[in-house]
Amino acid sequence: MYQFLHPRNRPLQSLILGLIVLTFYAYYRTTFYDIRQFGSTRNFSHVVYQEVLRNQTNHSMDVQATPKNITYEPLALNPYVQHNTSNPATLITTLSTLSNSRASSSVSTSVNLKQSSDEPVVEPEIVVNTWKTVSIVSNDSARAIYESGHTVPIPEKCPDLGKEMDLVIIIMSAPTHVEARTAIRQTWGHFGQRRDISVLFMLGATSDSKVEKILEREQKIYGDIIRGKFMDSYSNLTLKSISTLEWVDSYCSNVKFVLKTDDDMFINVPYLLAFINKHAKDKNVIFGRLARKWKPIRNKKSKYYVSQMQYKQPVFPDFTTGPAYLLSSDIVRKLYDTALDQTYLKLEDVFITGIVAHKLGIKRVQANEFLNKRISYSPCNIQRGISIHMVKYSEQFDLWKKLFDGKSKCK
Repeated sequence: MYQFLHPRNRPLQSLILGLIVLTFYAYYRTTFYDIRQFGSTRNFSHVVYQEVLRNQTNHSMDVQATPKNITYEPLALNPYVQHNTSNPATLITTLSTLSNSRASSSVSTSVNLKQSSDEPVVEPEIVVNTWKTVSIVSNDSARAIYESGHTVPIPEKCPDLGKEMDLVIIIMSAPTHVEARTAIRQTWGHFGQRRDISVLFMLGATSDSKVEKILEREQKIYGDIIRGKFMDSYSNLTLKSISTLEWVDSYCSNVKFVLKTDDDMFINVPYLLAFINKHAKDKNVIFGRLARKWKPIRNKKSKYYVSQMQYKQPVFPDFTTGPAYLLSSDIVRKLYDTALDQTYLKLEDVFITGIVAHKLGIKRVQANEFLNKRISYSPCNIQRGISIHMVKYSEQFDLWKKLFDGKSKCK
């Protein structure tokens, strides 16, 4: 036994040497091989996600601290910005876009981390700039996700910055709503032929090449479509409204009033002009159908969900409902500048005419002429209202006829 343990015993030396080799091999496997596996392609997005988070928040984040139940809404890129796919953060956004190119209607500008019910209620929010690079912050402003400028500005539709114009009507429309735009052009949109009025459509970008070709042809024929630098979707309606404010400030700042409306609306333009003439001296005001004491919806399953991170107060400021509202032009620049510094909210009417207008001390005035709902199409309703909501393509012609045929009299 003692002979076996003698330092010069060859079997013992071989055993010790074998143990040393085995130890170095195990160390190599643990230190190098496992790290390479962790950093391999299958974990690429996770590694980049952690790296971006550390860069933006200036502190490290333990992987195990990430909320267990994470749901991501599909993202989309702005097609007018060149994307550097050599940047890992940008590549993640690009891959997300490619996988969701057929789902542009569900585009979102944010990714929400949702925790399971058995964990403490904390509502971190990761906001992603969907057309530049991944940006992760705790309380994101509209400025971080808004791309200024217009790819199709058509400034000629507001000569001399609107100095001789009483009204510009800007209609929020979706790329595929060709029929709705056609019906408006053939009915109440005809008032855009007057020199004191412009009737224009505001659209964003689309990832569908076929739709894009149709829009290009439509623009060549009518020349009345403004194109903003954002993906056109429900979640980006606020970006569309901000783009509208920017366009008016840039190209039509001297116009007296601005009507923001939607492409499923019927607008009684003669009555609207009479209303504007009556309120010609009013400043710092928004007219429309006033919504008072509305509460944010906290149900995450709702289309109108608003998190505590986005808006903490239990009640929204009074706002004018989105289908149609009228702005005095003196507030346009203030609304635009201030909106960019507010936490982004996809409910555009609440955001623009409620939160932002309240912060600026802008008056929101109830005007009963703005109906902003579906009503019975009696001659009196049509002739005594400025805006009617939920109007279909064929109904635009019926309402136009009842307004101007000279026979449908209000009794």
